[in-house]
Amino acid sequence: MLYSPIKLRNLELKNRWVMSPMCMYSCENGMANDFHFVHYASRAQGGTGLIIVEATGVVPEGRITHKCMGIWNDEQAKALSKIVKFVHENSESKIGIQLAHAGRKASTWNGKQISLEEGWETVAPSPIPYSESERIPHELSVDEIKNLVKSFKEAAKRAIDAGFDLIEIHAAHGYLVHQFLSPLSNTRTDEYGGSFENRSRFLLEIVDTVNEILDENHPLFVRISGTEYAENGWDLKQSIELSTILKTKNVDLIDVSSGGNIHGAKITLFDGYQVPLAESIRKKAEIATGAVGLIKTAKQAEEILQNKQADLIFVAREILRNPYLPVRGSFKNNDNCFFPHQYERAKP
Repeated sequence: MLYSPIKLRNLELKNRWVMSPMCMYSCENGMANDFHFVHYASRAQGGTGLIIVEATGVVPEGRITHKCMGIWNDEQAKALSKIVKFVHENSESKIGIQLAHAGRKASTWNGKQISLEEGWETVAPSPIPYSESERIPHELSVDEIKNLVKSFKEAAKRAIDAGFDLIEIHAAHGYLVHQFLSPLSNTRTDEYGGSFENRSRFLLEIVDTVNEILDENHPLFVRISGTEYAENGWDLKQSIELSTILKTKNVDLIDVSSGGNIHGAKITLFDGYQVPLAESIRKKAEIATGAVGLIKTAKQAEEILQNKQADLIFVAREILRNPYLPVRGSFKNNDNCFFPHQYERAKP
């Protein structure tokens, strides 16, 4: 099953391996460069069914750090198109991009907020900093929220024009969309705060406007934090409710991670620790899910799929350690997986 195809809208992935979006902190002015070309191209050569490019800022202030990727202008999109072209011409991989805004967790370096002189003013649904030591973020007005929704649409248009196969919206890990979802970071009293419906509004508006850009050949994923591990915060029940709504909004898959919004939250880590979240959402919201979180081997990935806990396997650290994880995992059972013809002599 791990090496079986799956179709999302009209896009067929050759296998269930996904390179999870991971920040590389290696851009200048948001521009992809030769490092990114090698980084992503090598995973395509390794047989990964789907590559998702790292969290990419839809506006300059949406970056986590000044070294993060952006797609707020055409020059950035052109640099990314070079990577997309290579992947399409030299592998069977598909490639997507994660569109993001870091909100109150922006303007940092090495995990710490940097000064206004070095960075920029952060924004959030409410004037609540991520940690007490950080500056109070600017509370977004309704007009500013509407403009950010428009920025997501413009970024999606650039991404599709650059040749990307799919879009993922980053609504997890305590970044801006997650900040709106959580009652702990969103204390607004207008149409974007208070009730579950209002806290979800920002994400649903982004989904609707991005879907205006997409067609049946370009799926839409949403990454969420299944829980934020905090009392009275965003939890699995709300994630299931949200995912049920997203299914009606033509979202094709929920990429299920967790945490990131509450400073100091206690998380117990173990292999596959987030898989039960993906399983619950898949079963109760009846939508395709991606499992992520300390998934390290083809055997483990296969078990997740066979147990119907998820539809795709998102791999992060392990695929950094081993760009050829998918093709190497295929050798044992002689599964069919892309392997560059130039390397055929190395195939067992």
